[in-house]
Amino acid sequence: MRFVDEFRDPAAARALVKSITELAGGDEFKFMEVCGGHTHTIYRHGIEHLLPESVELVHGPGCPVCVIPMGRIDDAMWLADQPGVIFTTFGDMMRVPGSNGTLIAAKARGADVRFVYSPLDALKVAVDNPDRHVVFFAVGFETTAPSTAVTLVRARALGVTNFSVFCNHVTIVPPIKAILESPDLRLSGFLGPGHVSTVVGLRPYRFVPDVYGKPIVVAGFEPLDILASVHMLLQQIREDRCEVENQYTRVVRPEGNTQALKLMAETFELRPHFEWRGLGFISQSALKIHRDYAQFDAEATFEMPGVRVADPKACQCGEVLKGVIKPWECKVFGTACTPETPIGTCMVSAEGACAAYYNFGRLHRETALVLGRRG
Repeated sequence: MRFVDEFRDPAAARALVKSITELAGGDEFKFMEVCGGHTHTIYRHGIEHLLPESVELVHGPGCPVCVIPMGRIDDAMWLADQPGVIFTTFGDMMRVPGSNGTLIAAKARGADVRFVYSPLDALKVAVDNPDRHVVFFAVGFETTAPSTAVTLVRARALGVTNFSVFCNHVTIVPPIKAILESPDLRLSGFLGPGHVSTVVGLRPYRFVPDVYGKPIVVAGFEPLDILASVHMLLQQIREDRCEVENQYTRVVRPEGNTQALKLMAETFELRPHFEWRGLGFISQSALKIHRDYAQFDAEATFEMPGVRVADPKACQCGEVLKGVIKPWECKVFGTACTPETPIGTCMVSAEGACAAYYNFGRLHRETALVLGRRG
């Protein structure tokens, strides 16, 4: 199978691991995989145990569900409870806990909450229910923002008046900058996000080597993609280079998707500031509906509470998102917090680091080491 088997070839993996081990030598390196999709590949295939002990991979804030703060979930639940509202969202957002439960619980209480596969599906719900107001809970990085942008343009073209978007789209560069300025973590380089880069291209990451002196390699999502990207990072360091490189050339273009970027510039504008789970408020790190499309902005249509809510004290999602701790180091991981009874977003999302550790058996350090020896 092209594009699957060729990126999971054991012989090629062994050759890459051998070369990585030689490049690493006796020095220690810590690389952050920004994207949650990379985290799941790493733990699904046991990549962390193939690498030499001197090369450590830590997770970053690239899971779009995980970074949404509890206050925004509470706002979503408030919207879902409004009379005459049909609240639509992606499936994984249904299970993210707010201070008063989840959207699934709101649905059980009688709110009309429906999960959809795309914002265009939500727009169709609005067209089919002209006597109700349909709100779409938009989340995600630049990867999913273009689909919301297309929906806004379509809604205006159709003259739909009973549809709005609760916009929680975030951007990738500010959290990377926040990580680089954090005193908690010292990194050798980054595995750049592949999906986001299909939209934004390579240019936005130039500040990483230019300002902070760290190499970054945009990586694909198969096992050999991850290993090749680690190899490229080590090669840069050994050759005394520091630049943005693209391992995911079969998908990512240096200029990104210019048509999608143009559409996003038409329909969105930057927020002055936005709260991130675990990272606090970051300036100009999220998108809101452009003033020209204000009739489709749920935050303009409804007088929402907008209350800031502190995360549960027992949950350490923030430290996990910053790569400061591993999921099994959280006090409630695998006990009070499981995929069936999640306390934090990192255990809910399909891209969450805690879900990756739990689903692939890394319940604590000892289990992880045993699995590594068996692999």
